[in-house]
Amino acid sequence: MVTQTLKQEIIQLEADFCSALSDPTRIFILYALSENPMNVTELTNELGIPQPTTSRHLKVLRERGLVYTERQGTVITYHLADERIIQAMDLLRAAMRTRLTQQANLVNELSQEHV
Repeated sequence: MVTQTLKQEIIQLEADFCSALSDPTRIFILYALSENPMNVTELTNELGIPQPTTSRHLKVLRERGLVYTERQGTVITYHLADERIIQAMDLLRAAMRTRLTQQANLVNELSQEHV
């Protein structure tokens, strides 16, 4: 049996995980890493953002377990930790697309009623 305390801890972990996805730059980073592992310089160039900003976002993603690092000499390469992260974001996009379509249809229906 799952205790109330355990449920709360699990929900907090989920919230922490989702908070990593609450910033557009971090989402861009995840999509970029899903295509190819990269180091900070490569990500900075890919996204066109300052290197300290890239590093700050990578730190959050690493702390939440969404990316992991591999070191070769002085170069640290970032990797997407689990491809299902991208699948989950794609599912969210599909749900948003459905919702936006429903809203657009509602607006069209209301507009036609007033004609």
